Amino acid sequence: MVTMDLRGKNALVTGSSRGLGKQYAIDLARAGANVIIHDINEEAAARFDEAASGSAVAAEIAAQYGVKSRFLAADMSDPEQVKALIDQSIETLGSLDILINNAGGDIGLNTPRPDPNDALDISVDDIRSVVERNLLSTMYACKFAGLHMRERRSGKIVNVGSVAGHVPVREGIIYAAAKMGISQYTRSLAEQLRPFDVNVNCISPTATYTARFLATRTVSGQENLSRLQQIAQPEEMSDIILFLCGPQSDALSGETIVCWR
Repeated sequence: MVTMDLRGKNALVTGSSRGLGKQYAIDLARAGANVIIHDINEEAAARFDEAASGSAVAAEIAAQYGVKSRFLAADMSDPEQVKALIDQSIETLGSLDILINNAGGDIGLNTPRPDPNDALDISVDDIRSVVERNLLSTMYACKFAGLHMRERRSGKIVNVGSVAGHVPVREGIIYAAAKMGISQYTRSLAEQLRPFDVNVNCISPTATYTARFLATRTVSGQENLSRLQQIAQPEEMSDIILFLCGPQSDALSGETIVCWR
């Protein structure tokens, strides 16, 4: 992890009771930031045995790193719940300096993934589910947090896309399109917030080892690949997140870092 001092900063990481979001939250706390842990509900953290609950993740972070941390639940596809999440985060921490829009996924309305998962045979309900969970949820969080940051004339927003949004795909087409939309939205929001000293950037992670990834995929043959061809470790993606949250990126806004593998 890149050495960084984020003491005194207040962060919200959506979808952070598990997976990559949890790694981002841990590393922000290790750097000194107070962190709001979020997921759709308390139980989401236990789905792949990553933690007992969202509150348990927040309690562990607070105890280990001596920062303020609290779990808040919200359905990111509901703008009223997103507004409440932002308002509660600000009320809990006093302000919001960092927003990581990590929540999302290629998730069907009633299934773990849309099935079929193409552009034509996919159900309309699954199209709506994927777009709401990824693109619209990002827009909602940026709107409400961005108003706060614009007023304060300070802040860092990091939106999380996917490498899938930068290559042609045969499956997960709606997901890839939604993630590519996040990159364009990031670029444009950065222009709107540039006069107010609010940085808005995006990371598009490559395939990365998480509990969910390992539970849904079989991986083989990595030992014969170079470091830049292998499936990434969570810490590798988190180092980029820290860079985008810290002072080293103060001059960078409107960019998407695509992690090709």
